[in-house]
Amino acid sequence: MIRTENLTKDYNGVKAVDSISLTVGKGEVCGFIGPNGSGKTTTISMMVGLIEPTGGKCFINNVEVTKDPITIKKIVGYLPDGFGFYGQMTGTQNLKFYSKLYGIKDADPKIKSLLDYVGLSDVKKPADAYSKGMLQRLGLARALLNDPQVLFMDEPTNGLDPEGVVQFRKVVKEQAALGKVIFFSSHNLEEVHHVCNTLCIISNGKILAQGTEDEVRNKMRHGEPEPGNESLEELFLKTVYRSG
Repeated sequence: MIRTENLTKDYNGVKAVDSISLTVGKGEVCGFIGPNGSGKTTTISMMVGLIEPTGGKCFINNVEVTKDPITIKKIVGYLPDGFGFYGQMTGTQNLKFYSKLYGIKDADPKIKSLLDYVGLSDVKKPADAYSKGMLQRLGLARALLNDPQVLFMDEPTNGLDPEGVVQFRKVVKEQAALGKVIFFSSHNLEEVHHVCNTLCIISNGKILAQGTEDEVRNKMRHGEPEPGNESLEELFLKTVYRSG
């Protein structure tokens, strides 16, 4: 479970994230939606322990992130919007390196299984020859390497071709079915519609709406009657515009 209490990040007096409180439960797939600069990456970075909050708290499975970062790294998987792979090494070699950081013994069968899972089992070239979509797939394999209980992903479908998007949806649904918590940011509202059972809308560092898609639609309409076939994208743009 993910739980934040008034989570805040201040940069030189400017609140990049402003008192966010949210809860994401077991087996839940939560889409974290917002425009560029809204605070999505900063929020996720605090949740996984990469940066410290200015105020508030974040708990992963009731472990406070800032108090026990070692435990957090054991139970969390993270796919950042930027890959951090060694370009001269193959996908297998990169995952072997990260498996040592996690203290995973006899990691070869797991690595082979994960590369097959993300569609990279036949790729032997070094990572610097990978396309962006291939790097995204390798990043997903790395995020699953420690069999995390909670999976964070920052813009996970960036650079993926249609086959990769379908594979991503399959992975998300399978991992959620195992009872894992999945929290990912995206600009793609159609993608979120396909895989998420809850949404969280952020703008200017503040949560504007959260809940199921229907609940979020109602909150974004501010109690106004539904005008007919207004799309989630249209409601999102109206809400973000009002908040700005």
